[in-house]
Amino acid sequence: MKISVVIPCRNEVRYISGCVHSLIENGFDPELLEILVVDGMSDDGTIDKVQALNSNYPQVKLVPNPKRVTPVALNLGIENATGDYILIASAHSSFDKGYISMLVRKIQSLENAIAVGGVMRTEVKNETPTSLAIKAILAHRFGVGNAMFRIGTNADLKVDTVPFGLYRADLLKAAGGYDIRLIRNHDIELSKRLLRDGGNIYLTPEAQCTYYAREKFGALAKNNYNNGKWNILTVFITKNFSSLSVRHFIPLIFLMSLILPLVAGLIWCPLAYLSAISLITYTLAVTYFATTSVPKGTTIFHMIYGFFTLHLAYGLGSLLGLLILPKFALK
Repeated sequence: MKISVVIPCRNEVRYISGCVHSLIENGFDPELLEILVVDGMSDDGTIDKVQALNSNYPQVKLVPNPKRVTPVALNLGIENATGDYILIASAHSSFDKGYISMLVRKIQSLENAIAVGGVMRTEVKNETPTSLAIKAILAHRFGVGNAMFRIGTNADLKVDTVPFGLYRADLLKAAGGYDIRLIRNHDIELSKRLLRDGGNIYLTPEAQCTYYAREKFGALAKNNYNNGKWNILTVFITKNFSSLSVRHFIPLIFLMSLILPLVAGLIWCPLAYLSAISLITYTLAVTYFATTSVPKGTTIFHMIYGFFTLHLAYGLGSLLGLLILPKFALK
């Protein structure tokens, strides 16, 4: 049973070796494994790293991605994959021993499984008060909602998407791969499309992997701002609200609960108090969760700032997505 691993990347010289080694040393028969690193024309030494890995492990192959777009990279990997199953990975990830074998067993045994993924631990390369706060909020239900692959589960669970899942190659290719119009959210959109065609996607706690998060609040804000923006654009492009889930729009709803009462307050002043109530309620909730879940090595202040950064950046991105829809529609 041959497995193809697809890793889209660009300028990941700090992470690519660790990711590839965790796959090579995963315990799966190396003769039945191919690792396709689809590189978006990196200029930081990533290509040299991959070529060095190939000299030691011939199953590691470099696939150029001149368009430098993630869904294009993923589709190139799928097109070049020769395995019976395809594992989608990330250069920012590493995989616990037995991850691949466990997913193979699960996809063959769980009812009508079309994809199976493991629980994702969030880690950081450098432990600072900021990075440890980011790590904590990205694994907290108040931070990421019902993204079960981040917060974990005690049993095999049917879900709407998995981060680094193993897919049946025939179904992935028959679905046409990822929608290359979607710079973000291409993964969950594909998952929703596969689910509509029939079958189940499972999350299993018996397989675990690690994802290395961004370590600065500015990087966290930029990433979530773009995620929020592409939530709106994804719905517009696909013409289908079910391409995403309710959790993806909650930050926008919160932001609008601040903005709309202020605007309405220009007509009738008391309405502006609704904005204050929303902000105070949110701040109290953030303070409570920050206080009760602050990990060693960081502070309550860093946790509060992190929650605000995550949610407001996401909401602002979604708001911008709404505002640019007329211009985007003309493209």
